[in-house]
Amino acid sequence: MVSPRTAYVIGIDFGTLSGRALVVDAADGTELASAVHEYEHAVMDTTLAATGASLPPEWALQVPNDYREVLRKAVPDAVAAAGIDPTQVVGIATDFTASTPLPVLADGTPLCEVRGFEDRPHAYVKLWKHHAGQPQADRINAVARDRGESWLPRYGGFISSEWEYAKALQLLEEDPEIYERMDHWVEAADWIIWQLTGEYVRNACTAGYKGILQDGEYPGPDFEAALNPAFRGFAQTKLAHRIGQLGERAGTLTAQAAEWTGLPQGIAVAVGNVDAHVTAPAAKATQPGQMLAIMGTSTCHVMNGERLAEVPGMCGVVDGGILAGYYGYEAGQSGVGDIFAWYVKNQVPARYFDEAKAAGKSIHQYLTDLSFEEPIGAHGLVALDWHGGNRSVLVDTSLSGIIVGQTLATRAEQGYRALLESTAFGTRTIVETFNKSGVPVTEFVVAGGLLKNPHLMQLYADVLNLPLSTIASEQGPALGSAIHAAVAAGLYSSVYEAGEAMGKVTKNAYLPNPEAAAAYDRLYAEYQQLHDYFGRGANDVMKRLKALRKEAHS
Repeated sequence: MVSPRTAYVIGIDFGTLSGRALVVDAADGTELASAVHEYEHAVMDTTLAATGASLPPEWALQVPNDYREVLRKAVPDAVAAAGIDPTQVVGIATDFTASTPLPVLADGTPLCEVRGFEDRPHAYVKLWKHHAGQPQADRINAVARDRGESWLPRYGGFISSEWEYAKALQLLEEDPEIYERMDHWVEAADWIIWQLTGEYVRNACTAGYKGILQDGEYPGPDFEAALNPAFRGFAQTKLAHRIGQLGERAGTLTAQAAEWTGLPQGIAVAVGNVDAHVTAPAAKATQPGQMLAIMGTSTCHVMNGERLAEVPGMCGVVDGGILAGYYGYEAGQSGVGDIFAWYVKNQVPARYFDEAKAAGKSIHQYLTDLSFEEPIGAHGLVALDWHGGNRSVLVDTSLSGIIVGQTLATRAEQGYRALLESTAFGTRTIVETFNKSGVPVTEFVVAGGLLKNPHLMQLYADVLNLPLSTIASEQGPALGSAIHAAVAAGLYSSVYEAGEAMGKVTKNAYLPNPEAAAAYDRLYAEYQQLHDYFGRGANDVMKRLKALRKEAHS
């Protein structure tokens, strides 16, 4: 094993709107510098940039070259800002949102870069929050239940429209020419590693959580044919590929990638990973019972367990999906920070912005501070956090948000607090489902941008009635990637060992207040009733309204 002294590694976090490169000292995890590159095309959810053509509701596409630009710009900028000799960089690793797949040719060329396909929406990357495949997801789940597919309970009984199969089936049924032309349906997490190394290696994390790979097998061809006869053979012809374990070396940096990044040719490149899962060692949240929540625009919850259990409504359980030797569990909420941002953008009067500016605060901080001047329940509201659908535990993107209890006296800050609380209640639903399934949650660890809001963190500790620890880094996924890079470079023998040396956490940063916890129990009981009423079939008005919306746009 190589000594980590005077060796640097780089972690690159590919987010929803930008990519960040972080330079890290491999000896102790010291973060030297970072640089961000914003994607030129951001998220294409209303129009296709190449043509200006309108996209239907629930679409979310990206341009793959935007990811290459992160390698060309953010990495050299971060190295320059760190003031280090690039020859001292020994490894690089990346993480990505998931599931974010794209169709490519045998050499990795995205179909949207093939002449004649620039105007075809299905030739582009489908971002994680592309939900237009919900009808296909519904069919996948119905057929799997009817056939008694053994893998379905591993995903809480539901396969999401955000994942690989639903998006691929939508592609087949809406643009069969693109489907036939593509050689691989590849996760962006693996495609970017392909760009760095010239090697296509499918990472175990996305293959298991998003690609229904269980016990070494994908769903069989008879199941695929039951979905659509033309879908038979999808897994074996479009999806299956060599699997790389997390922390392993996928390959080495090619000459072209070295030119892009300014790094030495031949350095180690780790197997790809997912932004949430890669963060666990960065937050030292790798032991059973430690649930890590990466809280940003959405929230992903990951946790290791010692035993295999079927947890209803979870995104999946994968052997070694987070750390070797454990079963890695995943759950999530499709909208969190996105909900707060929507509310501020569309529901808050201009005078609040003026008052926030006068107070020297951001609008989010101002609304938060105002809303917490009142005691719990004083707003008379309860909300459902489904503005982006429900990922766990209902696994239904056709659900939508709601605030109950508004009157002519309701103020903007009160609605804002109700939405903050709703996301905590959504997390509590997930935690309680784990507990009931024999996978107990004993500590809640937070990473991501929302941990900067202390009121929100205390709210979560009180609602969950659990101690809450926080990652001591503002770059959790990028640091987690750097930790994996150090392992791939041979500086540490395992991801756990590297995480203990390089990870950062503030233990028990927030402790629950018993009185507040009791007060939130009463609001949570109301949330639960609304959750089950609208989410479990008693009233499908949300789905009917979405159907009307689609009909109006058709």
